[in-house]
Amino acid sequence: MTIQPQDSKTALYQWHVDHAGRMVDFAGWQMPIQYASIIEEHHATRQSATLFDVSHMGRFFFSGGQVEEFLDRMMTRKITGMPQGGIRYSLVCREDGGILDDVLVYRLGTVEGNDQFSMVVNASNREKLWTWFHSQVAGLDVAITDQTEGTAMIAVQGPRALEIVNGPLGFDLSSMKYFSGRHARFHDIPLTVSRTGYTGEDGCELVVTNEFAARVWEELLLNEAVSAAGLGARDTLRLESGMPLYGHELTEEINPWQTSMRFAMSLKDRDFVGKEAVLTAMSDESLPVRVGLVLEGRRAARQDAEVFLGEKLVGCVTSGTFSPTLQQPIAMAYLPREIVAGNNELVVDIRGKKIPAKLVDLPFYKRK
Repeated sequence: MTIQPQDSKTALYQWHVDHAGRMVDFAGWQMPIQYASIIEEHHATRQSATLFDVSHMGRFFFSGGQVEEFLDRMMTRKITGMPQGGIRYSLVCREDGGILDDVLVYRLGTVEGNDQFSMVVNASNREKLWTWFHSQVAGLDVAITDQTEGTAMIAVQGPRALEIVNGPLGFDLSSMKYFSGRHARFHDIPLTVSRTGYTGEDGCELVVTNEFAARVWEELLLNEAVSAAGLGARDTLRLESGMPLYGHELTEEINPWQTSMRFAMSLKDRDFVGKEAVLTAMSDESLPVRVGLVLEGRRAARQDAEVFLGEKLVGCVTSGTFSPTLQQPIAMAYLPREIVAGNNELVVDIRGKKIPAKLVDLPFYKRK
Protein backbone atom coordinates (compact mmCIF):
# COMPACT_ATOMS: atom_id res chain seq x y z
CA MET A 1 0.00 0.00 0.00
CA THR A 2 1.41 3.39 -1.03
CA ILE A 3 0.51 6.14 1.43
CA GLN A 4 2.83 8.86 0.16
CA PRO A 5 3.04 10.15 -3.42
CA GLN A 6 6.37 11.35 -4.76
CA ASP A 7 7.15 15.08 -4.90
CA SER A 8 4.90 15.87 -1.91
CA LYS A 9 4.75 19.46 -0.71
CA THR A 10 4.14 20.66 2.84
CA ALA A 11 1.62 23.38 3.64
CA LEU A 12 4.58 25.78 3.92
CA TYR A 13 6.11 24.91 0.53
CA GLN A 14 5.09 28.17 -1.18
CA TRP A 15 6.48 30.25 1.69
CA HIS A 16 9.84 28.48 1.31
CA VAL A 17 9.91 29.13 -2.44
CA ASP A 18 8.87 32.77 -2.03
CA HIS A 19 11.68 33.32 0.50
CA ALA A 20 14.54 31.85 -1.55
CA GLY A 21 14.53 28.45 0.09
CA ARG A 22 16.83 26.04 -1.75
CA MET A 23 14.44 23.14 -2.28
CA VAL A 24 15.58 19.51 -2.48
CA ASP A 25 13.87 16.14 -2.57
CA PHE A 26 13.88 14.52 0.85
CA ALA A 27 12.11 11.16 1.16
CA GLY A 28 9.63 12.19 -1.52
CA TRP A 29 9.02 15.68 -0.10
CA GLN A 30 10.15 19.03 -1.44
CA MET A 31 11.97 20.54 1.54
CA PRO A 32 14.23 23.59 2.14
CA ILE A 33 17.83 22.60 2.74
CA GLN A 34 18.77 26.25 3.44
CA TYR A 35 17.73 29.84 2.77
CA ALA A 36 21.00 31.77 2.80
CA SER A 37 23.72 30.02 4.80
CA ILE A 38 23.64 26.74 6.72
CA ILE A 39 26.28 28.09 9.11
CA GLU A 40 24.30 31.28 9.79
CA GLU A 41 21.13 29.25 10.41
CA HIS A 42 23.08 26.91 12.70
CA HIS A 43 24.44 29.80 14.79
CA ALA A 44 21.02 31.46 14.90
CA THR A 45 19.62 28.29 16.48
CA ARG A 46 22.38 28.08 19.08
CA GLN A 47 22.26 31.80 19.93
CA SER A 48 18.61 32.84 19.52
CA ALA A 49 15.86 30.80 17.83
CA THR A 50 14.87 29.36 14.46
CA LEU A 51 11.85 27.76 12.84
CA PHE A 52 12.09 24.44 11.00
CA ASP A 53 9.37 23.02 8.77
CA VAL A 54 9.39 19.33 9.75
CA SER A 55 6.00 18.51 8.24
CA HIS A 56 7.59 15.73 6.18
CA MET A 57 7.87 13.61 9.35
CA GLY A 58 5.15 10.94 9.52
CA ARG A 59 2.33 11.36 12.05
CA PHE A 60 0.34 8.25 13.01
CA PHE A 61 -2.52 8.04 15.50
CA PHE A 62 -3.47 4.92 17.50
CA SER A 63 -6.67 4.19 19.42
CA GLY A 64 -8.69 1.21 20.64
CA GLY A 65 -9.08 -1.00 23.68
CA GLN A 66 -5.71 -2.76 23.22
CA VAL A 67 -3.63 0.13 21.94
CA GLU A 68 -1.42 0.46 25.03
CA GLU A 69 -0.60 -3.27 24.98
CA PHE A 70 0.08 -3.17 21.24
CA LEU A 71 2.45 -0.21 21.37
CA ASP A 72 4.31 -1.64 24.36
CA ARG A 73 5.03 -4.77 22.31
CA MET A 74 6.17 -2.71 19.31
CA MET A 75 8.56 -0.38 21.17
CA THR A 76 11.91 -1.00 22.83
CA ARG A 77 10.83 1.60 25.42
CA LYS A 78 8.08 0.84 27.94
CA ILE A 79 4.73 2.37 26.96
CA THR A 80 2.46 0.67 29.51
CA GLY A 81 1.65 3.11 32.30
CA MET A 82 2.76 6.14 30.31
CA PRO A 83 1.02 9.21 31.81
CA GLN A 84 -1.31 11.51 29.90
CA GLY A 85 0.82 14.23 28.36
CA GLY A 86 3.89 12.00 28.29
CA ILE A 87 6.24 11.54 25.32
CA ARG A 88 8.84 8.79 24.99
CA TYR A 89 11.65 8.23 22.52
CA SER A 90 11.87 4.62 21.35
CA LEU A 91 13.24 2.32 18.69
CA VAL A 92 11.12 -0.04 16.58
CA CYS A 93 12.73 -3.37 15.74
CA ARG A 94 12.30 -6.53 13.75
CA GLU A 95 12.46 -9.88 15.54
CA ASP A 96 16.17 -10.14 14.68
CA GLY A 97 16.86 -6.78 16.34
CA GLY A 98 17.31 -4.78 13.15
CA ILE A 99 16.15 -1.19 13.73
CA LEU A 100 13.18 -0.23 11.58
CA ASP A 101 13.04 3.35 12.87
CA ASP A 102 13.42 5.64 15.86
CA VAL A 103 10.20 7.36 16.89
CA LEU A 104 8.50 9.57 19.45
CA VAL A 105 5.38 8.12 21.10
CA TYR A 106 2.88 10.64 22.51
CA ARG A 107 -0.02 10.04 24.90
CA LEU A 108 -1.93 13.29 24.61
CA GLY A 109 -5.45 11.92 24.26
CA THR A 110 -8.10 13.67 22.21
CA VAL A 111 -9.48 17.16 22.77
CA GLU A 112 -12.66 15.47 24.00
CA GLY A 113 -10.70 13.59 26.67
CA ASN A 114 -10.59 10.12 25.08
CA ASP A 115 -7.41 8.06 25.32
CA GLN A 116 -5.26 8.22 22.20
CA PHE A 117 -1.61 7.72 21.29
CA SER A 118 0.25 9.30 18.42
CA MET A 119 3.67 8.77 16.92
CA VAL A 120 6.16 10.79 14.89
CA VAL A 121 8.22 8.64 12.51
CA ASN A 122 10.97 9.44 10.04
CA ALA A 123 9.74 10.52 6.61
CA SER A 124 11.80 7.85 4.84
CA ASN A 125 10.26 5.11 7.01
CA ARG A 126 6.64 6.22 6.98
CA GLU A 127 5.34 3.64 4.50
CA LYS A 128 7.56 0.88 5.95
CA LEU A 129 6.22 1.41 9.48
CA TRP A 130 2.64 1.74 8.25
CA THR A 131 2.97 -1.70 6.66
CA TRP A 132 4.84 -3.13 9.67
CA PHE A 133 2.30 -2.00 12.25
CA HIS A 134 -0.60 -3.34 10.19
CA SER A 135 1.15 -6.69 9.86
CA GLN A 136 1.38 -6.89 13.67
CA VAL A 137 -2.05 -5.61 14.66
CA ALA A 138 -4.21 -8.44 13.26
CA GLY A 139 -6.92 -9.53 15.72
CA LEU A 140 -6.36 -6.65 18.13
CA ASP A 141 -8.74 -3.82 19.00
CA VAL A 142 -6.42 -1.16 17.57
CA ALA A 143 -7.12 1.45 14.91
CA ILE A 144 -4.26 3.24 13.11
CA THR A 145 -4.66 6.41 11.06
CA ASP A 146 -2.13 8.52 9.15
CA GLN A 147 -2.58 12.28 9.52
CA THR A 148 0.72 13.33 7.92
CA GLU A 149 -0.62 15.01 4.82
CA GLY A 150 -3.42 16.91 6.57
CA THR A 151 -1.21 18.55 9.18
CA ALA A 152 1.97 20.60 9.46
CA MET A 153 4.72 20.32 12.06
CA ILE A 154 6.81 23.33 13.04
CA ALA A 155 9.89 23.09 15.29
CA VAL A 156 10.84 26.23 17.24
CA GLN A 157 14.37 25.72 18.55
CA GLY A 158 16.93 27.78 20.44
CA PRO A 159 17.54 29.46 23.81
CA ARG A 160 14.83 32.06 23.07
CA ALA A 161 12.32 29.61 21.59
CA LEU A 162 10.00 29.42 24.58
CA GLU A 163 9.68 33.17 25.10
CA ILE A 164 8.73 33.53 21.42
CA VAL A 165 5.96 30.92 21.62
CA ASN A 166 4.67 31.76 25.12
CA GLY A 167 2.76 34.86 24.05
CA PRO A 168 0.64 33.35 21.26
CA LEU A 169 0.00 30.22 23.37
CA GLY A 170 -1.00 32.22 26.43
CA PHE A 171 0.98 30.22 28.99
CA ASP A 172 4.58 29.62 30.06
CA LEU A 173 6.01 26.60 28.24
CA SER A 174 8.75 26.28 30.85
CA SER A 175 6.03 24.91 33.16
CA MET A 176 5.95 21.80 30.95
CA LYS A 177 8.51 19.07 31.49
CA TYR A 178 10.83 18.00 28.71
CA PHE A 179 9.23 15.25 26.62
CA SER A 180 5.71 16.27 27.48
CA GLY A 181 2.93 17.72 25.37
CA ARG A 182 -0.61 19.07 25.47
CA HIS A 183 -3.43 20.47 23.41
CA ALA A 184 -3.34 24.26 23.22
CA ARG A 185 -4.44 27.26 21.20
CA PHE A 186 -2.24 29.63 19.23
CA HIS A 187 -4.51 32.61 19.79
CA ASP A 188 -7.68 31.10 18.29
CA ILE A 189 -5.98 28.24 16.38
CA PRO A 190 -6.15 24.74 17.93
CA LEU A 191 -2.90 22.77 17.87
CA THR A 192 -0.69 20.51 19.95
CA VAL A 193 2.59 21.62 21.49
CA SER A 194 5.42 19.42 22.81
CA ARG A 195 8.73 20.15 24.57
CA THR A 196 10.72 18.21 22.00
CA GLY A 197 13.28 18.87 19.27
CA TYR A 198 16.26 17.57 17.32
CA THR A 199 18.88 20.28 17.76
CA GLY A 200 20.21 19.95 21.30
CA GLU A 201 18.63 23.29 22.20
CA ASP A 202 15.53 24.08 24.19
CA GLY A 203 12.33 24.55 22.26
CA CYS A 204 9.08 23.00 21.19
CA GLU A 205 7.25 21.48 18.25
CA LEU A 206 3.78 22.51 17.08
CA VAL A 207 1.37 20.35 15.08
CA VAL A 208 -1.44 22.23 13.36
CA THR A 209 -3.83 21.56 10.48
CA ASN A 210 -2.60 22.66 7.06
CA GLU A 211 -5.08 25.51 6.75
CA PHE A 212 -3.50 27.37 9.68
CA ALA A 213 0.16 26.42 9.16
CA ALA A 214 1.26 29.51 7.23
CA ARG A 215 -0.53 31.81 9.69
CA VAL A 216 1.28 30.28 12.67
CA TRP A 217 4.64 30.26 10.85
CA GLU A 218 4.38 33.87 9.69
CA GLU A 219 3.22 35.20 13.04
CA LEU A 220 6.16 33.57 14.82
CA LEU A 221 8.51 35.20 12.31
CA LEU A 222 7.21 38.65 13.27
CA ASN A 223 9.44 38.32 16.33
CA GLU A 224 12.91 39.65 15.41
CA ALA A 225 14.58 37.03 17.60
CA VAL A 226 13.54 34.17 15.31
CA SER A 227 14.38 33.26 11.71
CA ALA A 228 13.76 30.35 9.35
CA ALA A 229 16.25 27.48 9.02
CA GLY A 230 16.50 24.54 6.66
CA LEU A 231 17.34 20.86 6.96
CA GLY A 232 21.06 21.52 6.42
CA ALA A 233 21.39 23.30 9.76
CA ARG A 234 19.11 20.73 11.38
CA ASP A 235 21.67 18.07 10.43
CA THR A 236 24.74 19.90 11.75
CA LEU A 237 22.88 20.75 14.96
CA ARG A 238 21.77 17.17 15.64
CA LEU A 239 25.25 15.86 14.89
CA GLU A 240 26.91 18.23 17.37
CA SER A 241 24.36 17.01 19.91
CA GLY A 242 25.23 13.36 19.27
CA MET A 243 21.75 12.48 18.00
CA PRO A 244 21.51 9.53 15.61
CA LEU A 245 19.97 9.82 12.15
CA TYR A 246 18.13 6.95 10.52
CA GLY A 247 20.04 5.65 7.52
CA HIS A 248 23.31 6.68 9.16
CA GLU A 249 23.64 5.65 12.84
CA LEU A 250 20.44 3.58 12.74
CA THR A 251 19.67 0.94 10.11
CA GLU A 252 18.10 -2.50 9.83
CA GLU A 253 21.62 -3.95 10.13
CA ILE A 254 22.26 -2.32 13.53
CA ASN A 255 21.07 -3.73 16.86
CA PRO A 256 19.74 -1.26 19.46
CA TRP A 257 22.44 -2.30 21.93
CA GLN A 258 25.15 -1.07 19.56
CA THR A 259 23.78 2.48 19.59
CA SER A 260 24.78 3.08 23.23
CA MET A 261 21.31 4.56 23.84
CA ARG A 262 20.49 2.50 26.91
CA PHE A 263 17.71 4.93 27.90
CA ALA A 264 15.75 3.87 24.81
CA MET A 265 15.50 0.24 25.95
CA SER A 266 13.30 -0.98 28.81
CA LEU A 267 14.42 -4.58 29.29
CA LYS A 268 13.05 -5.47 32.72
CA ASP A 269 9.76 -7.33 33.24
CA ARG A 270 8.40 -6.85 29.74
CA ASP A 271 8.62 -8.27 26.24
CA PHE A 272 8.85 -6.52 22.89
CA VAL A 273 9.61 -7.44 19.30
CA GLY A 274 13.38 -7.87 19.07
CA LYS A 275 14.09 -8.20 22.80
CA GLU A 276 15.82 -11.58 22.53
CA ALA A 277 18.12 -10.18 19.84
CA VAL A 278 18.96 -7.22 22.09
CA LEU A 279 19.78 -9.53 25.01
CA THR A 280 22.03 -11.61 22.75
CA ALA A 281 23.83 -8.50 21.52
CA MET A 282 24.63 -7.44 25.07
CA SER A 283 27.11 -10.29 25.40
CA ASP A 284 28.40 -10.28 21.82
CA GLU A 285 31.80 -8.59 22.03
CA SER A 286 32.23 -8.77 18.25
CA LEU A 287 29.56 -6.14 17.59
CA PRO A 288 30.89 -2.60 17.02
CA VAL A 289 29.41 0.28 19.01
CA ARG A 290 28.59 3.91 18.24
CA VAL A 291 31.31 6.42 19.18
CA GLY A 292 32.24 10.05 18.71
CA LEU A 293 35.39 11.19 16.91
CA VAL A 294 37.14 14.57 16.78
CA LEU A 295 39.54 15.02 13.89
CA GLU A 296 42.63 17.19 13.56
CA GLY A 297 42.64 20.07 11.12
CA ARG A 298 39.53 21.37 9.41
CA ARG A 299 38.63 18.72 6.83
CA ALA A 300 35.34 17.00 7.58
CA ALA A 301 34.90 13.25 7.25
CA ARG A 302 31.69 12.23 5.50
CA GLN A 303 29.59 9.07 5.64
CA ASP A 304 31.52 5.90 4.72
CA ALA A 305 34.95 7.47 5.31
CA GLU A 306 37.14 4.60 6.56
CA VAL A 307 38.60 4.54 10.08
CA PHE A 308 41.97 2.83 10.67
CA LEU A 309 44.00 1.67 13.66
CA GLY A 310 47.47 1.62 12.22
CA GLU A 311 47.04 -0.09 8.85
CA LYS A 312 43.97 -2.05 9.95
CA LEU A 313 40.54 -0.97 8.79
CA VAL A 314 38.34 -0.96 11.91
CA GLY A 315 35.18 0.89 10.90
CA CYS A 316 33.48 3.61 8.88
CA VAL A 317 32.11 7.05 9.63
CA THR A 318 28.31 7.16 9.74
CA SER A 319 27.95 10.98 9.91
CA GLY A 320 30.47 13.79 9.87
CA THR A 321 30.71 17.55 9.55
CA PHE A 322 32.79 20.56 10.47
CA SER A 323 31.19 21.76 13.69
CA PRO A 324 30.22 25.44 13.42
CA THR A 325 29.94 25.68 17.21
CA LEU A 326 33.13 23.85 18.18
CA GLN A 327 35.16 24.90 15.12
CA GLN A 328 36.56 21.42 14.52
CA PRO A 329 35.64 18.35 12.47
CA ILE A 330 33.44 15.84 14.29
CA ALA A 331 32.04 12.47 13.30
CA MET A 332 30.21 9.42 14.57
CA ALA A 333 31.23 5.88 13.70
CA TYR A 334 30.78 2.26 14.73
CA LEU A 335 34.03 0.74 16.04
CA PRO A 336 34.98 -2.55 17.77
CA ARG A 337 34.47 -2.54 21.52
CA GLU A 338 38.10 -3.39 22.31
CA ILE A 339 39.24 -0.27 20.44
CA VAL A 340 36.71 1.91 22.23
CA ALA A 341 37.91 0.57 25.59
CA GLY A 342 41.57 1.36 24.85
CA ASN A 343 43.60 4.53 24.31
CA ASN A 344 44.16 4.01 20.60
CA GLU A 345 45.50 6.34 17.93
CA LEU A 346 43.03 6.31 15.06
CA VAL A 347 43.08 7.90 11.62
CA VAL A 348 40.29 8.63 9.18
CA ASP A 349 40.85 8.39 5.43
CA ILE A 350 39.49 11.54 3.79
CA ARG A 351 39.92 11.29 0.03
CA GLY A 352 43.22 9.43 0.35
CA LYS A 353 44.68 11.48 3.20
CA LYS A 354 44.95 9.96 6.68
CA ILE A 355 43.71 12.43 9.32
CA PRO A 356 44.41 11.70 13.03
CA ALA A 357 41.27 11.33 15.16
CA LYS A 358 40.56 10.76 18.83
CA LEU A 359 37.64 9.14 20.60
CA VAL A 360 35.41 11.46 22.64
CA ASP A 361 32.26 11.04 24.66
CA LEU A 362 28.94 11.90 23.07
CA PRO A 363 27.42 14.42 22.75
CA PHE A 364 30.04 16.73 21.27
CA TYR A 365 28.00 19.74 22.37
CA LYS A 366 25.66 20.15 25.31
CA ARG A 367 23.81 23.38 26.04
CA LYS A 368 24.41 25.10 29.35
